Amino acid sequence: MTSASAEQYVIGIDYGTLSGRALLVRVSDGAEIATAIFEYPHAVLEETLPGSGVKLPPDWALQVPSDYVDVLKKTVPEVLKTSGINPTQVIGIATDFTACTFLPVKEDGTPLSEVSEFKNNPHAYVKLWKHHAGQPHADRITELAHARKEPWIARYGGKISSEWEFAKALQVLEEAPEIYHAADTWVEAADWITWQLCGRYIRNICTAGYKGMLQDGSYPSKSYLAALNPHFENFIDEKLEAEIGQLGQAAGTLTAEAAQWTGLPEGIVVAVGNVDAHVTCAAANAVSPGQMVAIMGTSTCHVMVSEKFAEVPGMCGVVDGGIIKGKLGYEAGQSGVGDIFGWFASNYIPTSYQLAARDAGVDIHTHLSQLASKQPVGSHGLVALDWQSGNRSTLVDHQLSGLIVGLTLATKPEEIYRAIVESTAYGARKIVQTFNESGVPVKEFIAAGGLIKNSFVMQIYADVLNMPIRLIRSAQGPALGSAIHAAVAAGAYPDVATAAAAMGGTSDEIYQPITAHVKVYNQLYRHYDELYEQFGHNGLMHSLRSIRDSALLGGENEHR
Repeated sequence: MTSASAEQYVIGIDYGTLSGRALLVRVSDGAEIATAIFEYPHAVLEETLPGSGVKLPPDWALQVPSDYVDVLKKTVPEVLKTSGINPTQVIGIATDFTACTFLPVKEDGTPLSEVSEFKNNPHAYVKLWKHHAGQPHADRITELAHARKEPWIARYGGKISSEWEFAKALQVLEEAPEIYHAADTWVEAADWITWQLCGRYIRNICTAGYKGMLQDGSYPSKSYLAALNPHFENFIDEKLEAEIGQLGQAAGTLTAEAAQWTGLPEGIVVAVGNVDAHVTCAAANAVSPGQMVAIMGTSTCHVMVSEKFAEVPGMCGVVDGGIIKGKLGYEAGQSGVGDIFGWFASNYIPTSYQLAARDAGVDIHTHLSQLASKQPVGSHGLVALDWQSGNRSTLVDHQLSGLIVGLTLATKPEEIYRAIVESTAYGARKIVQTFNESGVPVKEFIAAGGLIKNSFVMQIYADVLNMPIRLIRSAQGPALGSAIHAAVAAGAYPDVATAAAAMGGTSDEIYQPITAHVKVYNQLYRHYDELYEQFGHNGLMHSLRSIRDSALLGGENEHR
């Protein structure tokens, strides 16, 4: 039997939308020994820049890169202290990130937001995944690709998202050329934080493929980029190109400076970066064809492995090696899920409900879930569209907005809450249906992320999907997934699949669909689908967004 002092450990760090979390994991069996979380001091910048008061236009979402380094300085020493292990027993560290989270840096990795002359320019900051202000640029990227019959557009379901690299960079070029030209490199946050750990910039295949349109070893051509904007022609060569690292590969070793930040030994392995959703497949040991993993949090990513290539309308990409080496990885998703629940609970709940939740000793989401769960399915008479943060899949349009149909003077807050939860389940069903119809069958649905703690939500998903839903075993899926990749990079396992089988897995808890509920949800879903097709294409929501933006900006945007 292995003694405690002989055990080896790895650390996975998950960078989410509002915080970063470190997880110390035992290599031999994936046991989670200690965890620590650090909330970003600057959170998400959506209204003003810190310190300067510079106002941000609508649909912006920025972050401050120093917050990411602070996660390393705070969480890693804490898990070492809490666990009591000897730091020399840690053999590797790996990180994952929301994506596409993108920032302009100097040659040495210094973010432009930390350069004094640019600190008051919003375009110098990190553009978070949910920065949607580049939608017009994404639309041009898509339209030109179809006009030129670019072969790579089919790999992304026919549409390029405003959440991705090229739309964000093109927006900066055209709205703040001084920032674009001052940047020596545009880098995914997933790769930037790895750079800070090991002193080496290596671009991970996951974000390069899904968010940077790298397919079959090539990016879009110079002639295509020049047709978008003549000054964009050399974007790849001058600002994006870098060595590509495979998932589970070592990016380098921990620098002396990073060792001082973390309390870890200098020279241990630092794995290539990854995306929070995709890395979770390893944590769930879901790396076989047909296993869809839904990482359900502020947004939801739907990822799965396949050995077959197919064009799935509105998918976020299919990438060789994008989840596990040697297999195709598919991604789809919903831009808002938990964010939508939070938006409603924060803005539209009467004081009496808040007091009742407090008196019951539960949060407002639990209180609303308890009230709504007592209602017969369909009794609220409502159906909603889950587009408060736009639609990622299958329409790939972040200028769409939310909709609730069926409101009356008798409608109660818990009924609206239920309809909103159901709308996100309908959105997931639309994605599963689209994959099935495209020849990439979804045989198993595995849920991960913070929302799996809510049994009310999970039962609705099982009923709407009419599929059993299995839950990931770990409450820290992405962090565990990163730890698994760190173990592979450090040589403890030969590949990710082997490590996932030893260190990951699902729980025994399964949500089974309830037949009576399924029948009602089939009726409601037909109405959702009708609304989906009608409002997804008729331009009404785009017009409303345009009117809103003009009113908010007074007809002009000082940053454009």
